[in-house]
Amino acid sequence: MSTSRAAALQTIEDTGVVGIIRLKDPSRLPGVVDALAEGGVRALEITMTVPGAVDLIRQTAKTLPAGFLLGAGTVLDVETARRVVDAGARFIVSPVMRVELIEAARELDVPILPGCLTPTEILTAWEAGADIIKVFPATALGPTYLRDVHGPLPAVKLMPTGGVSVDNAGDWIRAGAVAVGVGSALLDAADLAAAHYGSVLEKAKRIVANVTAARAGMQ
Repeated sequence: MSTSRAAALQTIEDTGVVGIIRLKDPSRLPGVVDALAEGGVRALEITMTVPGAVDLIRQTAKTLPAGFLLGAGTVLDVETARRVVDAGARFIVSPVMRVELIEAARELDVPILPGCLTPTEILTAWEAGADIIKVFPATALGPTYLRDVHGPLPAVKLMPTGGVSVDNAGDWIRAGAVAVGVGSALLDAADLAAAHYGSVLEKAKRIVANVTAARAGMQ
């Protein structure tokens, strides 16, 4: 594993939170990034569902503070993976598990977090070279499911996405997650529409604090 890829993975795991940015209005992005960064969420994922996502990644990569990590989400194919990495993304997240996408990420030397749900999918992706498994959608399953999967597969790094809130993030960490992926719980549509970045900042601080407390309690 190269130094850059290892460092990217370390940032995700150290922070324990990947802030998933989905916006209807791209002009809100700078305010969102500043609020999340100030709140301690140092791994940020811009999804391909955001209008002009590749260009936004390119612009944001140039201005992101040192020590912060920018990734691309909702990546479904190899061509998109190449485009976002060229634009400055330093990790790739997908809602699905495609071996060719995992292989492409390894070739591009960036961490890949494919979406999986069943134990078979999770182990298949891990053995194919995935760096962290995005357990998705985790909404209806809860931390107990993650704990059940983590038991027989303790070496596999898991990151639940969907169903993670500011207040239950610590439960997922205690269940075995190395990090949590959080979107709407951090970036409420009403807050974004009104440019209430202070609310985003407050939620970011709370979720980071909850993750930190959960980890401290496990030591």
